[in-house]
Amino acid sequence: MKIANNKKLMVGGLMMFIVTAAGFSMANDNLRMEKETLMKTFPNMKLDGFRESPLKGLYEITAGEQVFYFSPEGYLFFGEIWTKDGKNLTAEMREKVVAERINSLPLDKALKIGNGPKKVIEFTDPDCPYCRKVDNFLSKRTDVTRYVYFVPLRRIHPDAEKKARYILSQSDRDKAFHDVFEGVLDGKPISIAEGAQQQQLEEMEKIAAGLGVRGTPALWIEGAHVNGADIQRITGLLDKGKEVSKPQSH
Repeated sequence: MKIANNKKLMVGGLMMFIVTAAGFSMANDNLRMEKETLMKTFPNMKLDGFRESPLKGLYEITAGEQVFYFSPEGYLFFGEIWTKDGKNLTAEMREKVVAERINSLPLDKALKIGNGPKKVIEFTDPDCPYCRKVDNFLSKRTDVTRYVYFVPLRRIHPDAEKKARYILSQSDRDKAFHDVFEGVLDGKPISIAEGAQQQQLEEMEKIAAGLGVRGTPALWIEGAHVNGADIQRITGLLDKGKEVSKPQSH
């Protein structure tokens, strides 16, 4: 009797597995068909991801840092999907996409400063006063390793590109970085070879563009995004998890 019951369980489990596998297969086929429909409707579109959205009948597209939606009827939708309890699902997906990109950044392309246990990724402009404010704060911390990518905002800071290339071309990059950000070279002629470190700077700017960085400073501290010179938030993220010592009672 036990053997018969075991056989029934085995058969039932096998049938459930077959039905489940068939369901996954059909879902994958539908997803593939809808993606093909999208590419036929918008043949020049470049996308990084295509999946079912939280709303039935819409498909979620990720392209760079953008998140938008496709209807099989041939429409694209650009906007935010919110739940009834105020959760922005589009923003959450956007943050997830950027977080994945942050985790896969080529850190060897960045200027590394410090050797602390906490990782700080910075996109900065040498002549940006807010970037200098952030540097003034971070340079006093001994618990951070900074990975710096330069994003010179040429329209408002015409000398920023030259200063970035100057830093990258020096044998002592740490000193050059701090000299520039402390204003030591402001208003002084900067001697640098034509085209020096231009390729590395362009690679940094390309990385920034891939993350959707359009302004500076932009930081990721232990994976959390900070936009602007928000010293209070930066401090909170760096000090997160620290134990606050309580006075002992006597």
